[in-house]
Amino acid sequence: MKEIYLDANATTSVLPQARAAALGVMTESFGNPSSVHGTGLRARAILDEARAVARRVLGIDSGRVIFTSGATEGIQTAILSALTELRRRRDDGRAVSTDLLYGATEHKAVPEALRHWNAMLGLDFSIRKIPVDSDGRHDLAWLREAAPFAGLVCTMAANNETGVISDLDGIEQALSGSDALWLVDSVQALGKLSLDLARRRIDYAPFSGHKLYAPKGVGLLYVRDGSPFSPMLMGGGQEGELRAGTENMTGIAALGAVLLELERGTTFKDAAALNAYRSALTSALREAFPDVVLNAPEALSLPTTLNFSVPGLTAKQLLDAFDSAGVRLSGGSACSAAKAQPSYVLAAMGLPDWQAASAIRLSFGPADTSTLIDEACSRIKRCAEALRSNCLSSRPQKGRAPTPLVTRFVVDGACCYLVADTASMRCVVIDPLPELTADLTKWIQCRGFNLAAVLDTHSHGDHASSAADLRASVTALLQEPAQLEPLGWPAGTSEIQLGHFRMTQIAVPGHTRDSTSYVLHKDEDKLFVFVGDTVMPGSLGRSDFEQSEPLRFATSLLRLEEVVGSNTLLLPGHDYDDRFATTLSVEREAQPLLDGVFKGELDAGAFAVGKAELERDLGLTAYQTVACGARVGHCSRKEAVEIDAAGVVSLLDTQSQTLLVDVREIYEQLLGLTSGFGAEAKLQAAPLSGVLSAMPAWLDLPQTTPVVFVCRSGNRSAQVARALRALGRTNVWSLRGGLALWPGLHAAHRQTELSSLARPS
Repeated sequence: MKEIYLDANATTSVLPQARAAALGVMTESFGNPSSVHGTGLRARAILDEARAVARRVLGIDSGRVIFTSGATEGIQTAILSALTELRRRRDDGRAVSTDLLYGATEHKAVPEALRHWNAMLGLDFSIRKIPVDSDGRHDLAWLREAAPFAGLVCTMAANNETGVISDLDGIEQALSGSDALWLVDSVQALGKLSLDLARRRIDYAPFSGHKLYAPKGVGLLYVRDGSPFSPMLMGGGQEGELRAGTENMTGIAALGAVLLELERGTTFKDAAALNAYRSALTSALREAFPDVVLNAPEALSLPTTLNFSVPGLTAKQLLDAFDSAGVRLSGGSACSAAKAQPSYVLAAMGLPDWQAASAIRLSFGPADTSTLIDEACSRIKRCAEALRSNCLSSRPQKGRAPTPLVTRFVVDGACCYLVADTASMRCVVIDPLPELTADLTKWIQCRGFNLAAVLDTHSHGDHASSAADLRASVTALLQEPAQLEPLGWPAGTSEIQLGHFRMTQIAVPGHTRDSTSYVLHKDEDKLFVFVGDTVMPGSLGRSDFEQSEPLRFATSLLRLEEVVGSNTLLLPGHDYDDRFATTLSVEREAQPLLDGVFKGELDAGAFAVGKAELERDLGLTAYQTVACGARVGHCSRKEAVEIDAAGVVSLLDTQSQTLLVDVREIYEQLLGLTSGFGAEAKLQAAPLSGVLSAMPAWLDLPQTTPVVFVCRSGNRSAQVARALRALGRTNVWSLRGGLALWPGLHAAHRQTELSSLARPS
């Protein structure tokens, strides 16, 4: 499946002409441009021509054009130059404006550089954000008020996340009468906007080559005539003693070739074509997701950038779907994409939290073709269909994906479970969370299940139960009796029937007075026990709350073991280490207190005392929430569970019983291929949200049977492999790097459509 790359604001491929220029420098004109012999002079000519074409493209016949390693170096150099000048003025006894201003939506390179050099130079100047309006443009009235006190003002030509184009003329007018130096981050402007550097009073304009089809590691810094400059690198005097170090000739030659193509006007699309591309993509998004919201006005944005959110869908769900379809997008700036935080750019624009948290950036390059855009539009629609089939879209879908017996939802370590029987079309929700009411409602309504019960395992100390809200949102599908016990159990009944399954309850006071566990049975087998916070992987529920019963905890644990045994899977109310499930036998090995109770070495009082000692001064979790237990054992995230692609091939070749399990969500699996494993490979689909349903079968496999889990990047598959290792299942592995790194073997192994995967029953 051909990759459709729509993340050009992060980086671009290298233009063929740029590759040819770079290769020519590496193989033929490889001289040092500082050398005076013929080979060096040829290199100097390439360097000079690249600088000359840069001047022509930027429309400047004065000022300095310095080759750098990229925009970050350019920004650092410009800010160092400006602050050094401000310090010099202050040291000379002159009045100095000491406010350092930057746009609230600026790339992080700018405020971080301001903070760094302000501290390194010992200036202690005030660093202030320039607010932006709901369109993402600078508040010019605020800037006019602040300008007289500003020594340096940093703004962008166009935002890297939203594509919003700054009103540079308005900013210049706001700075009228101010002696502030002005830095304009011009990275996203190159090839898309005219900066008119010759006319405007911009002091510094950094550019980056890899945002416009040049290699990474090369860029430009424009410095206006008369603007202060302090070299950041000193040494051999290269770049007219402005930037020391032997020039990156391969990068400079490649950048020069790109700029030459930009000057010729034949390789890159004009504004009309780019606007047509954006219109086509916008139409595809609106057809695929009718309630899509564009997070920046198109009229004020680069034609190559769309930033959007879809109500009810997280950024991760959208990105996983698009990535499985071979469409590469991002959740914001590539520099911060791995941090999984809401976009600070959209937050600064005052957009609602859900928009800032679920935003997707689609960006293409001016050299992209109409064929690529057409295919992108087609795949966007396919992604929406796959998401609808998994009940993740507001538009109904007839062909729904298979429903697992147990679906797990997690919010900041807190777990909610949905048990669903497809034969009776009845389901039970256990420990609903307020953040999940909309998702649970969508899940139930889309699949047409009847809600037989909404149960809590105890009175929660860290959040209020959302059971009432969930019941109210699915009234038409609610099949609960009128009379309910406080935790939601149907009054006067001993079990809840779910077709082929049934559920019973066990009172286990300790963590709280009303702590209850729910046992899911199939015939005489006990499949799972939903234990809330009574037992968690690596810990027992704390019993120092006002509503706790510490002296009854030990008896409850013994009762739990008597009813369900030592090896039935326990599903916890909190799972801080992605363990999914545990058993009493596993926890006995990890927790001396628990083992002491079962061995009869600790009575209820001694157990309570020991437990209180563990829980003394218990801090918050990594999510800054109340810790519901003191962890004394956990599954190490450093445990070696990864196997590389060659190792997987070896297993498939030598051990025919090897089982491959794709733990991506169903909507991802429907969009992408599990490729290169060979037609004879045993393939199974078990999405992470429903992986608990398949765990008993994996645990029952012979230890000699290898099980290899795969996902997109290797993160989710590693979670499952580690969880099974913790439960005692050896010979389980995670494909290192995930399917993203697997295509290297495609030539040797035939692709297999995921539609042929054997789904667990």
